[in-house]
Amino acid sequence: MAESSSLEYKPTWMVAAVCFVIILISLLAERGLNHLGKCLKRNNQDALFEALQKLKAELMLLGFISLLLNVFQGLISQICIPTHLESSMLPCKKPTESKSSHEKYSPQDINNRRHLFSADSSSDYCSHQGKVPLLSTEEFHQLHILIFVVAVVHVVSCAIILVLGEARIRQWKPWEDTISNVEKGTAKDTHRHHILVLLKKHAWGYWRKAAVVSWTISFVKQFYNSVTQSEYIALREGFIIKHCQAYSQFDFHKHMMLSLERDFRHVAGISWYQWLFVVVFLTLNVEGWHTYFWLSFLPLVLLLLVGAKLAHIIIRLAQDVDEMKKSQGQLAVKPSDEYFWFNRPRLVLDFIHFILFQNAFEIAFFFWILWTYGLHSCIMERTGYNIPRLIMG
Repeated sequence: MAESSSLEYKPTWMVAAVCFVIILISLLAERGLNHLGKCLKRNNQDALFEALQKLKAELMLLGFISLLLNVFQGLISQICIPTHLESSMLPCKKPTESKSSHEKYSPQDINNRRHLFSADSSSDYCSHQGKVPLLSTEEFHQLHILIFVVAVVHVVSCAIILVLGEARIRQWKPWEDTISNVEKGTAKDTHRHHILVLLKKHAWGYWRKAAVVSWTISFVKQFYNSVTQSEYIALREGFIIKHCQAYSQFDFHKHMMLSLERDFRHVAGISWYQWLFVVVFLTLNVEGWHTYFWLSFLPLVLLLLVGAKLAHIIIRLAQDVDEMKKSQGQLAVKPSDEYFWFNRPRLVLDFIHFILFQNAFEIAFFFWILWTYGLHSCIMERTGYNIPRLIMG
């Protein structure tokens, strides 16, 4: 039986056919990514091209991790641990065993429990010591699948978020065309009108300036009409005054699209702290803790927090314009980093980056369990936990 599992005793056409299919799929994927990169360069979408390069680098990193698992599989599987350590912090409760079986395992017991490893020398190596391998061959294979699923879901999630973001910004294009087509003599009056609309909606009324009220309005605002025409035009004017005052016909909408592409370049990668999050999650995914269930609320909470913050920035801008109008008689929007947490706009982007990856990992982990263990696996938990998880994702 041992001979039949070796390439020495496999027909050459079988080995060649499998190698051909794997190489063909890899080359098609590599050529497809290169073709996409050339299209982006040809259309002068440099930011998206850099984001694609970053995604390719992340895929290479995931492939390197998978390669390391393969290279060190034999070495790690020969690391033996006492049997009682294998019974701690389990994602699933083991079948009930007799008391004596907890105290001592015979080599035959271990071989029965590790039937997938019965013909492997590393399993024999550990079983002769009355211990078990740190990870079995089957467990290594399951880790490979998890890495593959995380990579695929993360890439797909990044593509979806870019498409949805561009679709959202394109809805603002008519507003840009409207203000751009206004005659130069009446543009100032048009801007003034929209700023007054902004003040009326967010600044007038003492009760609106209370922190509780303004944050409540911001929280609700993100669910409907998060950016209105008056807000867009007011923000556009504030940006032009601060950064390109000499060019009043600046295409702010085009700048928004380019900014989205630059931001996408940042969120497309996987940072070290996100890998650390994966390790912590895998450690805490213990039976009875429902870590997988509670984790699904994290991206939603962060998303609502970021959405409320962005809406609150618009309200703060309107209130500051109102204060300036009363004290100095000026009616102009002045964007500033001080409206963001710790005066760092990049922090909001970091939150969005983490939300995107965490949600992608949540969905990937669900499909990995479904693929590897099935819908009724104990890791999947009860249906009452699964439905809210999918809705959150």
